[in-house]
Amino acid sequence: MSCSEHTNSPADDPLEALDDAVAAAAFRRLVRHLRHRHDAQNIDLMGLSGFCRNCLADWIIDAGAPLDKKMAREVIHGMPADEWKEQFHSEATPGQLERMAQSLKKNAH
Repeated sequence: MSCSEHTNSPADDPLEALDDAVAAAAFRRLVRHLRHRHDAQNIDLMGLSGFCRNCLADWIIDAGAPLDKKMAREVIHGMPADEWKEQFHSEATPGQLERMAQSLKKNAH
């Protein structure tokens, strides 16, 4: 599964004007929200938006965090990813997998 996002944005994108501290605070709030909402399964996030908690972990590595994949996922999940999976993960249905596949196609555009 690939969760690369569409990153082409114009130079005058207001997002680029956000203060880094504000952007970081918003990111932390998003991560804490996802930690709280275990009912929002990664497969559902992927099917709806084309990204999930694991994508966020990849993105912090891409942004320069000196972490390996396992450590980055622990930062995002708030616990070791294996423990999170054991406690909160449910197996994906064929319908969820199809929706995710269709959603990921939109990431390339």
